[in-house]
Amino acid sequence: MKIRELLGLIDETLANLKIAIVSNQTRAMESPYTSYEFTQRAMELQEDMEDLLKTRNSLARFDPEDEAEEHFSKEELEEFLRLLELLRKVDAHAY
Repeated sequence: MKIRELLGLIDETLANLKIAIVSNQTRAMESPYTSYEFTQRAMELQEDMEDLLKTRNSLARFDPEDEAEEHFSKEELEEFLRLLELLRKVDAHAY
């Protein structure tokens, strides 16, 4: 997998996280009974997004045409891709 492809997956994941954050922030205003849970979830997602932005900035230093396997072990890359998959599946409309 090329660094460019990995950056694309990260960008897609960041977009999904932004939608989920806004959705949770909006839902926090709907009811005083559930506002804490939605606010807490939005804060957790914001932390995940900040970590992912740091990772993206670190990856952006590499040549986009480099293979990711040249910079990371197979296990690290597989674990990171699993994490991205989980974060991409954050369904903002389910909250």
